[in-house]
Amino acid sequence: MTIQSSGTVTVRGSFIGATVAAVLLLTPLAPAPAAATAHKAGAGTTAPSAAAAPPAPAVNAEDWTPPLSTRGRWIVDADGNRFKLRSGNWHGASGTWNGSGSREDNASHHAGENSGRIPLGLDRAPMAEIIAGFKEIGINSIRLPFSNEMIHDTRPVTDGAVAANPSLRGKTPLQVYDVVVRELTAAGLAVILNNHTNTTRWCCGIDGNERWNASQSTETWENDWLFMVRRYKDNKRVVGADLYNEVRRDIWDDPNWGLGDKHDWFAASQHLGDRILTEANPDLLIIVEGINWTGIPVDGFPHGRPTLEPVRHLSHTLVDSGKLVYSAHFYGYTGPNHSGATGLGETSDPRYQDLTPAELVDVLNRQAFYVTAEQDRHFTAPVWISEFGVGGREENSAKARAWFENFVDHLIRTDADFAYWPLVGWHEGRRGNGWALLHWDASGHRMGLYDGDDWRAAAWTRLMRATGRTGPVAPVAHWSMLSPDHGDFIASRRMRALPDWDPGARKAVCPDGQRLLGLAHTGNRGLCSDVSTGPLADPAGTHEVVVDERHVAPGQDWAFGYTKLQCADGQYLAGYSVRGRAVSAALCVSAPAGTLGTSGRTVWFDRGDNRGPAPQGGDFAHGHYKGQCANDEYVAGIAYTGRLGSARTPDALYCRKLS
Repeated sequence: MTIQSSGTVTVRGSFIGATVAAVLLLTPLAPAPAAATAHKAGAGTTAPSAAAAPPAPAVNAEDWTPPLSTRGRWIVDADGNRFKLRSGNWHGASGTWNGSGSREDNASHHAGENSGRIPLGLDRAPMAEIIAGFKEIGINSIRLPFSNEMIHDTRPVTDGAVAANPSLRGKTPLQVYDVVVRELTAAGLAVILNNHTNTTRWCCGIDGNERWNASQSTETWENDWLFMVRRYKDNKRVVGADLYNEVRRDIWDDPNWGLGDKHDWFAASQHLGDRILTEANPDLLIIVEGINWTGIPVDGFPHGRPTLEPVRHLSHTLVDSGKLVYSAHFYGYTGPNHSGATGLGETSDPRYQDLTPAELVDVLNRQAFYVTAEQDRHFTAPVWISEFGVGGREENSAKARAWFENFVDHLIRTDADFAYWPLVGWHEGRRGNGWALLHWDASGHRMGLYDGDDWRAAAWTRLMRATGRTGPVAPVAHWSMLSPDHGDFIASRRMRALPDWDPGARKAVCPDGQRLLGLAHTGNRGLCSDVSTGPLADPAGTHEVVVDERHVAPGQDWAFGYTKLQCADGQYLAGYSVRGRAVSAALCVSAPAGTLGTSGRTVWFDRGDNRGPAPQGGDFAHGHYKGQCANDEYVAGIAYTGRLGSARTPDALYCRKLS
């Protein structure tokens, strides 16, 4: 979340040198307008005006079947029907304290809204009323933030924090979170767990919450996630794990996407996603947000918002295909190279709301929406815009209002999954923070989106009523990248459970049922797919590790003068291992009888790309030569040379026809 109280960025503490001070200004702090004065709400729910009728209620409990998974760019339920995440954020459990002043003083909390370490509003309205409000405005799913500190917090919530829900008195924040999850899912809503912060405080500055391991170890982060996933495993309407919120730079260092160090968000999210699926709950969607910010937001210094741009060249391959969802956040007051700051730390870069509609579309597509728009790529997946929002009644900026309208138009145009930030807020006399869609005052009077005076109502109705894909989604071919850049990249559940088949080497294995179709000359990357065949592995699951030319038949030398690691007839290549850049071994897996042909061809890629006239799968080894078999083929062998000066990198593939 990047909404902040109005004013300029402030930096606390003493630091050495102007450069270090500049680094502190990178964080996405920005003003959030206050709510406008409007007519007084009555007790309870205010009826919508005739001019702005709410959309139809969200899906009922019986209208979708968990668990959720993905087919290409679509999320589907267990029956294979499209399930569009029409979500909102119910924040508070991850903290609202700004980091200074008394935690008990409302003034020390963001926008004066003290959540009491639990989802906001439980002091003001019964939980059932809040949840009914979500469904009334068309929400079918909730992103429910938590902090790692919340999990371990044994202090009971105060009676005041749950004044409208007295049954919650004496419970810890986690126990309250339990009840919230239970009641949301009982109402038919899908719940996505979101690890928002390490500590229970407002996000997102230089606050100890910049990375998953900023205030704690990666091991603690992973163990907390496994604890949470197991805690709700039996509740099938808990459908997703949103691994971490707005990964960004701390004082000294940027996060990265693929460098293999302790700041590598790609590697950390890949590792945890696989652990959740293999050790805790195979039903969950694994949701990975792009990088929110890198660099120093000072003109002349490198800085920007990478978001999902790195995914084009390095994407996740989980042990279970059909479980990955990518995520991105967009607010009008931030920008592709603008942190959202005002005053000190603000750069001259345009904000999203400064862009023309055409420029905005181009930037949004480049930063995130291409992941869904481009089909049959290793990176193709659903994209969930898990945060976007704007000020309400008192937002008088024409640019901010236009941005929201334009952004909603793009969500409709792309039939995108989304989650508004936030759903719940406070108001007093119909004034307050104003960003929420539903507000309650201290007496429990609700100020709703459809009271007739909120300019966002028309855009929200347009979004919720927009036509989009519904009904069955046909199964699709999977395209998966292998990237053993810094260690093993074993996407096969079966091979993970077996002993190390090439000790000391970095191993890459396709997900079970997929076959290797492409390989890079250098860089170690590979491409897997089940295109044309569907799952291919023999149920018996036999495999062979090939380190020599034992299966090259006399008179069938398909790469004369080169060393060839070839699978036996009836086997396909599903993995490989490398030492440095050199080929070490080939992993050959048996296929069902009659599925593999024996006629083949050699595909050389030592001097340039050789991927056929219209290759699918995308660029799986950017900047390196690549070889790829056709969709109706499989890789049966890898060739390399050990001659003087060679690094023994792959030079050719032996592509054989499927039967």
